[in-house]
Amino acid sequence: MQGNKLYVGNLKYTVTNDELSELFSGYGEVKSVNIIEGKGFGFVEMSSPEEAAKAKDALNDADFVGRPLKIDEARPPRPKGEYRNRRF
Repeated sequence: MQGNKLYVGNLKYTVTNDELSELFSGYGEVKSVNIIEGKGFGFVEMSSPEEAAKAKDALNDADFVGRPLKIDEARPPRPKGEYRNRRF
């Protein structure tokens, strides 16, 4: 893995930032957690790419609060207006 930020999908809407931080802290230092409210996904930033890879390998498809987690390396955000002038 190149980055240290992970996308975490298939979350129950009741999961909190603290619960997710606690889960990932078993695989290294968690720098930040950001659950997107009402969307069922969020992001976890680990302190190194190695820790992020270890967490991804261990937790992808693992059961968390009754649902299998979907974990992948987070993509960088798109620049604002990227699709505004696009033709289809």
